[in-house]
Amino acid sequence: MTPHSPSARDADLALAAEIAGNAGRIAMAHFGRSPARWDKEDGSPVCAADMAVNDYLKGVITAARPDDGWLSEESADSAARLERRRVWVIDPIDGTRDFLRGRTGWAVSVALVEAGTVVAAVLNAPAQDRLYAAGVGRGATLNGKRLAVSGLATLEGVRLPIDQPNLNAAFWPSPWPGTAVAKPNSLALRMAMLAADEADAWVEGRSIAEWDVAAASLILAEAGGMLTDRHGAALAFNQPQPVIHGLAAATPALHDEVLARLDHALKAFAARRRGLAA
Repeated sequence: MTPHSPSARDADLALAAEIAGNAGRIAMAHFGRSPARWDKEDGSPVCAADMAVNDYLKGVITAARPDDGWLSEESADSAARLERRRVWVIDPIDGTRDFLRGRTGWAVSVALVEAGTVVAAVLNAPAQDRLYAAGVGRGATLNGKRLAVSGLATLEGVRLPIDQPNLNAAFWPSPWPGTAVAKPNSLALRMAMLAADEADAWVEGRSIAEWDVAAASLILAEAGGMLTDRHGAALAFNQPQPVIHGLAAATPALHDEVLARLDHALKAFAARRRGLAA
């Protein structure tokens, strides 16, 4: 069984689903029980549940796939991963703020990357009883049911997981002609909403970490969605600096227009900063 054979890929996806399921149960044992928490240097929160899930996943992946690399939000990064063709990209709890608030908008994110491309992905949202999975060329599922993005072809009626006031914010070229839908703290779950036909587009202007979106990127792509960075380039993972510079996610018919609106907003922000600095 070679690393690229269908049976090997199926085994990798099965492993990802098994360990994401177990990790979700570990997280749920802490959920709603005020786990110990502290802030990282960048001000983002982390808690005992993040670390318990991270330790479990690292232990089982290292044992099951000793030749693979490792990249996780809650582990010190190592350049050794750059020498590995296969790397597991992990966010133990994506959406820690929602986790700590007792809200359900968080998930365990597990992705396997080969040569810069995600080939197996599982996103487990146990507080929602939702498990998303995808294998490259194998489609995407939610609790075993096949997923497909919406067929929306124009912005009229577009659904976005953003705060309601931001639909009409001044930095857009015009108000979004649609509705704001639920906005989980987990960036991955926002993307999964597109895959599940619960939203049609989502944009993020900030630079974000690979682990935030690695698993969800494949789930969305295999459901028929389109995802690029803010420059319109395809995403690449296991980079020396594991950072993605903005995102535009949408149905294929909407992506170009969504990307153009993101570009307009970013230019508006930049012009405002220049004005404040003058």
